[in-house]
Amino acid sequence: MITLALCHTVITEVIEDKIIYNASSPDELALLNFAKFLGYEFLGIDDHNNMEIRYEEEVFKYSLVHVLEFNSTRKRMSVIVKDSATGAVTLLCKGADSIIEKRLTDKTDAEFLSKT
Repeated sequence: MITLALCHTVITEVIEDKIIYNASSPDELALLNFAKFLGYEFLGIDDHNNMEIRYEEEVFKYSLVHVLEFNSTRKRMSVIVKDSATGAVTLLCKGADSIIEKRLTDKTDAEFLSKT
């Protein structure tokens, strides 16, 4: 769910203390709203590319390092984020299952592949 809450190009707007999402595609908006429905609420991104999500009343902060935009050739989108609390840098990727599965190596654990 963290991937859905962070891997997107959605812009937020606050109107009367309510966060409104503005997305370039309905799919991206639906995935972000699904993450929010499950408790992973995207709070926004500031002018310094710091992203925040709230989960169970705790706010998690990530620095957006780079965006690899979705396009019809790649059929996936990726973001590189840095966790502000731990300093861990992570690549988060979402996309068509047929594309993601092809990028898993032959050495991928069968259980991990089935979960993916």
